[in-house]
Amino acid sequence: MQIPKVLLVNDDQASLYALESLLLDAANQQIYQLMTASSGKEALRHVLLHEFAVILLDVSMPGMDGFETAEAIHSHPRSAGTPIIFITAHYADELNRLKAYQKGAADYLFTPVIPQILQAKVAVFVEMAKKNLQLRIKSDELTSLNQDLRVQRLQDLERINAELEQEIRERKQAEQRAHELSTRDALTNLFNRRALIQQLEHATATADRSGIGFALLFLDLDKFKQINDHYGHEVGDELLRQMAARLTAAVRVADIVARLGGDEFVVLIEGKSASANAARVGRKIEMACALPFDIGNHRLKSGASIGIALYPQDGASAQALLKNADTAMYHAKQNAAAPVQFFHEALNVRERERDQWTLELRKALAAGQLELRYQPQVDISTGNVIAAEALLHWRHPVHGLLAAPQFLPHVQERALLDRIDHWLIAQSCSHVALWQRLNGTTTDGPLCIWINLTTPQLHPDLLHTLPTLMRKHGLAPGSIGLELNEKLLLEATEPLAKLLTQLQAAGVRVALDDFGSARSSLAACKRWQLNALKIDRSFVHGIGNDEGGTDIVAAVVHLAKALRMRVVALGVNTRQQLEVLQELGCHSCQGDLFYPPLPAAGLLEQAGETHINLPTLLNNEE
Repeated sequence: MQIPKVLLVNDDQASLYALESLLLDAANQQIYQLMTASSGKEALRHVLLHEFAVILLDVSMPGMDGFETAEAIHSHPRSAGTPIIFITAHYADELNRLKAYQKGAADYLFTPVIPQILQAKVAVFVEMAKKNLQLRIKSDELTSLNQDLRVQRLQDLERINAELEQEIRERKQAEQRAHELSTRDALTNLFNRRALIQQLEHATATADRSGIGFALLFLDLDKFKQINDHYGHEVGDELLRQMAARLTAAVRVADIVARLGGDEFVVLIEGKSASANAARVGRKIEMACALPFDIGNHRLKSGASIGIALYPQDGASAQALLKNADTAMYHAKQNAAAPVQFFHEALNVRERERDQWTLELRKALAAGQLELRYQPQVDISTGNVIAAEALLHWRHPVHGLLAAPQFLPHVQERALLDRIDHWLIAQSCSHVALWQRLNGTTTDGPLCIWINLTTPQLHPDLLHTLPTLMRKHGLAPGSIGLELNEKLLLEATEPLAKLLTQLQAAGVRVALDDFGSARSSLAACKRWQLNALKIDRSFVHGIGNDEGGTDIVAAVVHLAKALRMRVVALGVNTRQQLEVLQELGCHSCQGDLFYPPLPAAGLLEQAGETHINLPTLLNNEE
């Protein structure tokens, strides 16, 4: 690309040389090309041959002065817009300056010229010339391109006109297909949510005119997430397709079956005796879904939780009815013995109560109303306190001090429970660090705090959060333990197995909590290689009764030892229970016989007094 040109005009050779020397550096760097003229006439000859970014013109020149030269330059169309900077030594000649601007001067400088000002002014006009040159090149390119486009457009017009009718026909076909797709679920070919809402609104209008109600069944597949995570999305998709086929086979031809999304399905039943038909169809669907699903080389067992809502008594609109059927389904899922449940207003009341508990608990976390209490665990063979269980409490402004079982069952919001768990872990790590500094370590390793998480399932983020907080507080491996319920382990998948292995590798102990409360076997303990087993307090309270309570505890202790698990008995409140547990070889106990749940300060106050004299305790009178 051409570089801009600068013309320097002065009849005095010394002045010309001086000005030229100020501009040579930029010229040598090819920023612009510097040309000189010693008279107005010579300057005009250059202007006729070249285009300049700026002209530096001396005012006082013999023959043709600067003003006459400028007027001649601007009179030519090619150089009419060329910027001219007049240079003169006459400071007080304001008339000359005015005359210069009238002749189209861009600027007016006095000698001796300040070099930086001259260089800066020239640089501005050179940069403007460069941009103008670039614009001109782009304009030429666009002109050429437009010419090519005109030719191409003429060629394309015939092709476009020829294809137009075909495109219109294809568009009509696509619109028809799109309408079909807008009402159908792509995976199962059942009605989708949009089509279902339309059907529901039509059903409510019909029911209002005829006085004959209808029923809505809301279904959710059991264990679908675990199956999808473990076997992959292809197997999960095939399970949904087979589920759709079983639903279609279980209902009448006139009934509407839809998939809302995920593993949620809806059945709309209209006509007389809708309530009775809904119950019958619900049982058929339950039985159909209880059968195994054969997918590839896998035989999978699932099931369905079904909620039923009736119009108009369970909802005055399509959306309200759908919501209430969903609520009934949720309660069916909570009650494995009754997987089909009708909606009733009490469920709505329960939902409102749950929302209120959730709101208050969120405020309680922010207001610092939550606290931890610790119930120590005593080693039966030594009488030493070796661990403690962290028990969540809420100092409620109205209801007083509440234990976790009194409020957690009412809260289902996962994000809130995750926040509480993070708080619980942070508090426990802080407290066990203080406790260990005051008490040192035991012969079995560091003092340990056992934590019950509030969330129903372990979150992968736990693998980062828990070890990070342990390192922050300088806790040795084995200082923190997690207590897991039997239901979680019974429904466990490979991702959970991997997470448990990684947590144990990071120094976190894992125990099976309240063994026997979910009627499971020790197979889960063997499979997951847990560190400890906690016998449910109901078994401990049965020691010494006529229903074989002692034998049950003995069997649990024996089998747990065979699996090399430490056995902890919960709810030890009497000397008889302690004596039997000693005879059976139970490792440690936890209960009011030794310590009630203590506030954090109370636990730390036990520093130096973490030994129970068991013989004295047993010999004392009740």
